Amino acid sequence: MTRLNLRLRRDTFGRLLLSTDEYGEVPVVPVRSFPISAPKEGLALIGPDGTEMVWIDGPDDLAPETLQLLQEELASREFTPEIQRILSVSSFATPSHWQVETDRGRTELVLKGEEDIRRLSPTTLLIADYSGVHFLIRDVSRLDKPSKKLLDHFL
Repeated sequence: MTRLNLRLRRDTFGRLLLSTDEYGEVPVVPVRSFPISAPKEGLALIGPDGTEMVWIDGPDDLAPETLQLLQEELASREFTPEIQRILSVSSFATPSHWQVETDRGRTELVLKGEEDIRRLSPTTLLIADYSGVHFLIRDVSRLDKPSKKLLDHFL
């Protein structure tokens, strides 16, 4: 296994900088190719002019400290809370208020219509809230039985 020898650091403003022999230090932004369906595969470091500076196939290509720095940067930029449990729904007709537990804590979302639940794969759902926030259920089969039962009314 060959590891990429990336030289990354943060500047005093917190920006991520990539050191290259050709360009010196360049601010970069990490962008996942498939953030929902394959979040650990395919990551590009994009330069200030929008060009791809580096392509990373997966986390095994990186040294642990570099991986940590990239994960911190991605976490600060990405916001797709993952639903871990559906606690309650106000009605099985839409619009419906859902009380959910996510990886970021408990919250309420409003489902305008059943079309706001989009199947991305046989086990992955993306749910659009009335306010525009997208919630992810990465694997329906991992939900607890009460959550699955509530969800089944909308699928």
